[in-house]
Amino acid sequence: MTLGKLLTAFGVILVVIGLVVSYAPWLISWFGRLPGDIRIENEQRFVFIPITSMLIVSIILTLIVNLFFRK
Repeated sequence: MTLGKLLTAFGVILVVIGLVVSYAPWLISWFGRLPGDIRIENEQRFVFIPITSMLIVSIILTLIVNLFFRK
């Protein structure tokens, strides 16, 4: 895959993600609300560590990359 095609594919993916976030936020409303995600709220501070959500995103991206770029 040439660099131009790779950049074009990356741009299309970013546009699709942007459209989903803008017009269908309920599709990603699960992010950050799973068991295992740490939220510490105080009057002055807010700490958010999405451990479980990032594990799920990592697994999904690993599967996608292995499906499309495996030789």
